[in-house]
Amino acid sequence: MNRINHIAIIMDGNGRWGKKRGKSRRFGHLNGVKTIEKIVKSSIKLKIPILTFYTFSTENWKRPKTEINFLFNLIDSYFVKEIDNLIKNNIRINIIGDIKKFPKKIKRRLQESISRTRKCRKILVNLALNYGSKDEIINSIRLMKKKKQTFSTKNFEKNLYTKRMPDPDFLIRTGGKKRLSNFLLWQLAYSELYFIDKLWPDFTTSDFNKIIKNFKRVKRNFGKI
Repeated sequence: MNRINHIAIIMDGNGRWGKKRGKSRRFGHLNGVKTIEKIVKSSIKLKIPILTFYTFSTENWKRPKTEINFLFNLIDSYFVKEIDNLIKNNIRINIIGDIKKFPKKIKRRLQESISRTRKCRKILVNLALNYGSKDEIINSIRLMKKKKQTFSTKNFEKNLYTKRMPDPDFLIRTGGKKRLSNFLLWQLAYSELYFIDKLWPDFTTSDFNKIIKNFKRVKRNFGKI
């Protein structure tokens, strides 16, 4: 039976979910946060050590400015309200991606959340923010050159945002799309892929548990017979 060390998730469909209900994309994002909370809680029960959520991609800057600002405010307000609960529940927050372009207020809030949850050990929750895998790969190569390191797989991986983390065992993408959308392209090389038609706010812990049961039964060859 396969052990689970790391699950990656593309939370697709928040905006569509809101509009399907005659409301705004913002309404969908608000309900998407509730689904994140359910999946984190379920993962803690199942003793899954790492979750990585694709939260804001490098391509998401093309969205309307009002939606981007709403997402930033949602991130800020969430950590203001929930930071004590995160610490209480022993949830460590980490960011992968380049947040230099983010507003100062948001950067401070994220850095504070990382710092305050640093000693939490029950689960590590990675939020991929202003993340693009192609940028990550180029950045790793630049760092290797800057550090004058020998070009090797080992050194390359040491300079990724996910350094010192196991690669995801599997990826879940909701929303009916079957693509990786520039997410963890290197790290997902041998991951199992699960594409779900449900929009993210409709994704349940029951759906999550079914995928986990399926994964545990999968024979993983990694190129071997």
